[in-house]
Amino acid sequence: MLSMKGGKGEASYANNCQAQAQHARSMLHLLEETLDGVQLDSPVVPFVVADLGCSSGANTIYIVDVIIKHMIKRYEALGYDPPEFSAFFSDLPSNDFNTLFQLLPALAKDGGSMEECLAANGHRSYFAAGVPGSFHRRLFPSRSIDVFYSAFSLHWLSQVPEMVLDKRSTAYNKGRVFIHGANESTANAYRKQFQSDLAGFLRSRSREMKTGGSMFLVCLGRTSVDPTDQGGAGLLFGTHFQDAWDDLVQEGHISNEKRDSFNIPVYAPSLQDFKEVVEADGSFGINKLEVFRGGSPLVVNCPDDPTEVGRALANSCRAVSGVLVDAHIGDRLSEELFLRVESRATSHAKELLEQLQFFHIVASLSFA
Repeated sequence: MLSMKGGKGEASYANNCQAQAQHARSMLHLLEETLDGVQLDSPVVPFVVADLGCSSGANTIYIVDVIIKHMIKRYEALGYDPPEFSAFFSDLPSNDFNTLFQLLPALAKDGGSMEECLAANGHRSYFAAGVPGSFHRRLFPSRSIDVFYSAFSLHWLSQVPEMVLDKRSTAYNKGRVFIHGANESTANAYRKQFQSDLAGFLRSRSREMKTGGSMFLVCLGRTSVDPTDQGGAGLLFGTHFQDAWDDLVQEGHISNEKRDSFNIPVYAPSLQDFKEVVEADGSFGINKLEVFRGGSPLVVNCPDDPTEVGRALANSCRAVSGVLVDAHIGDRLSEELFLRVESRATSHAKELLEQLQFFHIVASLSFA
């Protein structure tokens, strides 16, 4: 089952999510605009936030803290005492919730009032819980959530489209492990899967969100109208990662069939791909829907050091796909694969720093 790489090792998601942190911080003004549109209930009613696809790093804790502090200011500006706050951290059951919960600050004065929690520096001002499950289906009771937040998750598909793995299909992605550079039939299969998944996501949230609530969604996007040009995701998974798989085949470690039966279940949509699904669902008003330039996924201390750049790319790739690779070819060959990714990336370090840029779809949606 898909999850980011758990634990706290060198290739773990917890130690390779700095780029996501930078990109999320660059969008805080857009998040706060969304929060300004949330309808406030009576302060006697708890305010509930949910992060969908929270993973296991500190980013989710930072964002939840930003959301709750912003809502506290809104209540106080109206002369109200803040309500109690709850935050749900949700991801697939295979997510490393243990690492995530170890990062949570303590709740101030166990059993104390929310006012005491809010006044305590270095402590969290909300009750926290984990919710395992797929965000493509229902996760919460009806009309129970004020704010949904999901960042860098919706581009992950619920599955690789069946046609892509079917040798009899024109969408069979022979010789490739990602959609980037594939044929039109393969691209259409990925797009349909993405739109079906997003439709399920929106349908579920429309049942769970309180009237007047809002969602802030961020996922990998692309600027090209051609779905086989996956932009930054294409460079991440469709070049050195792809070549490393080909190395394993050519060196006799795995067969062509073994490589071809592996595909990264990621689709970076265009703005139109995303908008079509939101409008077809019809439950949410679109406050903002745009392509946002996020920057490079590579965070390095010495850009002039090719070795560091190569290691950063391999670790970034492994943090998000390593669990899938391990399950497909085993730990030993997975180690061989990512060593080859690192070696190839090191040889193209300057080119990667210049060309590897991520664009994101940013959506601010309201539920009336």
